[in-house]
Amino acid sequence: MKRLLAVVLLLFAAACSTGDDAVVAGSEFQFVAPNGEVRIRYDAADRKVVRGLSGPDVRVDGENVSLDDYAGKVVVVNIWGSWCPPCRTEAPEMQKVQDETGPLGVQVLGIAVKESSVDGPRDFLANRKLSYPSIYDESGRSLLAFKGLPPNTVPSTIVLDKQHRVAAVFLEGLIATDLLPLVRELAAEA
Repeated sequence: MKRLLAVVLLLFAAACSTGDDAVVAGSEFQFVAPNGEVRIRYDAADRKVVRGLSGPDVRVDGENVSLDDYAGKVVVVNIWGSWCPPCRTEAPEMQKVQDETGPLGVQVLGIAVKESSVDGPRDFLANRKLSYPSIYDESGRSLLAFKGLPPNTVPSTIVLDKQHRVAAVFLEGLIATDLLPLVRELAAEA
């Protein structure tokens, strides 16, 4: 019995180890925070695509927002909640990013998570005069597009290049100057 248990544990351990912290496994993005880092940058060769990100638009009942709506654009995905104190500071900073880099082909896309109704996020956007779209995601289901991203990490920001591959992940609140150099660099990529 002990020998069988040892074999099962060995097989389990071998199946779970993929090397390189599983970041490079497959063609789709799989999140891993090496050494617990909160600011992670991916070189072009290591970037993985994100698929299936969509949901109802906070701003307009009956309309959906999808990552596919922004083909060929750099997309700054900001995960936020109207209940989140750091998000109150960060949201106007995301608007600055949108205003300054939108003409360069950049789109900020919010995801409002853990909300009990769309009213809170809708008021949050209106009160702060935020023009960028946000997905209403009460359950956090849209975050499945970012396989392995901790669902309780709010605020978080994920920057996608023009091919919608993950170029950077920030697991903390940001200001515009944290993002603008990176976003401009990605917008200038061929």
